[in-house]
Amino acid sequence: MQGKSTIQIDVELDDNKHPDKIYWSASDNPQGNEPIACKAFLLSVFDEVSADTFRIDLWTSKLQVAEMDRLMFQTFKSMADTYFKATNNHELANVMHNFAMYFGEQTGIVPKEENENLS
Repeated sequence: MQGKSTIQIDVELDDNKHPDKIYWSASDNPQGNEPIACKAFLLSVFDEVSADTFRIDLWTSKLQVAEMDRLMFQTFKSMADTYFKATNNHELANVMHNFAMYFGEQTGIVPKEENENLS
C-alpha cells in the first residue's frame, strides 16, 4: 500500500438526537488536521459487493434554506463533473449540468440571464 488518508466526521447531537454541531478533518489536509466546523454533509458510498449506494445526509438546525439551496446547487454541479470524468459521457453529463443550472436559477443562486448565456 502506497499510503493512507483518514477522513473523520464528528457529529454532536442535541437532546432530541438531531445534529447540533458537525466537524470534519482529514489526515492529509494541507491546512492541518484540526476539526473544521460545517453545517451539513452528504456522503454516498458505493458498496462493491451489493452494488448498492449507502447515504448519510446530515445538517444542523443552524443551516438556513438559502445555504441548503447553495449546497445542493454545488453538489449537483459537482456530480455532473464527476460523472463526466468517470464516464466521458458528455451528453448525459451536460443534461445533469443543465439541471444544476436550472436549480440554481429557480433558487436565485444563478441569475436567469447568466443561465441563458451559458446555454
